[in-house]
Amino acid sequence: MLYVDIKKNLPDFTLDVRFSVDNNIVVLFGPSGCGKTTTLRCIAGLTKPDEGMITNKGTTFFSSKAKTFVPPSYRRVGYMFQEFALFPHMNVRRNIWYGVKQRGRKAEELYEKLVDLLKIGHLADRFIDRLSGGEKQRVALARALMAEPDILLLDEPLSALDNATRLDLQTELKRMQQLWNIPFILVTHDPGEAKVLGDQVFCMEKGRQVPVSMTPQCVLQNAVLQVERNICV
Repeated sequence: MLYVDIKKNLPDFTLDVRFSVDNNIVVLFGPSGCGKTTTLRCIAGLTKPDEGMITNKGTTFFSSKAKTFVPPSYRRVGYMFQEFALFPHMNVRRNIWYGVKQRGRKAEELYEKLVDLLKIGHLADRFIDRLSGGEKQRVALARALMAEPDILLLDEPLSALDNATRLDLQTELKRMQQLWNIPFILVTHDPGEAKVLGDQVFCMEKGRQVPVSMTPQCVLQNAVLQVERNICV
């Protein structure tokens, strides 16, 4: 289980969040600039909190009291950036393999499994500029999972896609999470996406988890979010 209890002083507010994640999908929902991405970066080790603790499966990633800070490369955290961060000078195959530390039979089998599950095997020799938005999303997801992470962070991974592709990939993300059985933490400001994907949804406003009634955006989408979902705040 991933446990997050941190504070981080930012220019406009103090990020102050506390939650735990089992092997399911947690959505951080709220307007742009409310601290969602900073929360992901703290979990990944790309940003250091000022106070608190982050642990996963008994391993401490960060503790202000114990003065512990585990570098990103030792956290086994996969990160799908909003822009996918794929390398344009590499083809699909090389992008997926990028970052794999040890290439062997197990890694080869995982690669074949991923490209088969995500239906991108035929794209292996294509360069990134020849892919559609949905294809790029699948390649980015394959690359993140190729590293066999214990946690997967997704920063608005579907925001740039058309509606039809977005609906298709929402289903894909749910399926991949169930297959990998690890925590997925997804950032979005889209209430429909939060409702569809989130096993738990945390509403954020200016760095804090807030009751739905306290944030204008959440008030407007309260009915949407509560349909068939338990909202944890």
